[in-house]
Amino acid sequence: MMSSQGWPEPVSRVQALAESGISSIPERFIKPTSQRPTKTTFTNNHASEVHDDENTINIPVIDLQHVYGDDSRLCEETLKRVSEACREWGFFQVVNHGVSHELMKHAREVWREFFHLPHEVKEDYANSPTTYEGYGSRLGVKKGAILDWSDYFFLHYMPSLLRDQAKWPSLPTSLRNVIAEYGEEIVKLGGRMLELMSINLGLREDFLLDAFGGEDDIGACLRVNFYPKCPQPDLTLGLSSHSDPGGMTILLPDDFVSGLQVRRGEHWVTVKPVPNAFIINIGDQIQVLSNAIYKSIEHRVMVNSNKDRVSLAFFYNPRSDLLIKPAEELVTKDRPALYPPMTFDEYRLYIRTKGPCGKAQVESLISQT
Repeated sequence: MMSSQGWPEPVSRVQALAESGISSIPERFIKPTSQRPTKTTFTNNHASEVHDDENTINIPVIDLQHVYGDDSRLCEETLKRVSEACREWGFFQVVNHGVSHELMKHAREVWREFFHLPHEVKEDYANSPTTYEGYGSRLGVKKGAILDWSDYFFLHYMPSLLRDQAKWPSLPTSLRNVIAEYGEEIVKLGGRMLELMSINLGLREDFLLDAFGGEDDIGACLRVNFYPKCPQPDLTLGLSSHSDPGGMTILLPDDFVSGLQVRRGEHWVTVKPVPNAFIINIGDQIQVLSNAIYKSIEHRVMVNSNKDRVSLAFFYNPRSDLLIKPAEELVTKDRPALYPPMTFDEYRLYIRTKGPCGKAQVESLISQT
């Protein structure tokens, strides 16, 4: 147990709990029956529960190699696939994305090393709910909340004035350099994806990037998730159901253990990561900007009784003080603006107060208009 540092109760590190040899999880991690994990597959449009990852279907996988090539037909085909994935799934994987596979591997490795450092080294970076930057074990400040089975490290990357490498771990010694390089490459990839989405929405190609504040002023941050082994994985979740409050998330999943689940209608689909791919999903801010043509999708994370998992979620967000509202070009008499203008700072305050709550926040905005 650590001092609360502004949290409503003393903080328990989940990794320490897992490594203590417990055979049952504490009550504060046990989810209500309706929220416990299931594995679902789709066969001939019918859903059924399954019990192994071999039977899961996959979200769309898109090869980006032709987007900036000379073959206009292949470029159009890729654009169409991105459009379909954004409209129909809200989640997709990308390969041939331009980010070095070695860099992806190193990014995962240095963070895995960090989480296996001695307890007291990590505690030097313990966070508080005022910024979340640093080493943490819970989201939201609601007292008595049912907790998720995970620890994390959260850091700011952009705008550059918020980037403070002194708050980044100094061990492993390569971590700061690797993450600086990784962040630079992911920001470039995020910019390219926003271009494709803007074009597909019938907007000028730099519309979404400009709405986010432009390439020097976007808000970007990284949350590295560590999901320790769990003795009772059927009773809890690594991360509760939520849609991402920001613009877009670029996830580097664990190479060896799947755990991400995406809501598809009334069912949950377990995502099977493709080697060297990123998983990209639409966040609430793009749902607002697109006037709900693109929608953020609920997702959650299962845990595993045999293996730890690490994943890197890079959040590509609007600058926090900019008003975000539906693009005027996407507002018509038949499709009026669904959302009131709101800054990202105002929006994410809800998450910081209540923690993950499905899609309750973005849906509550519609009723206010």
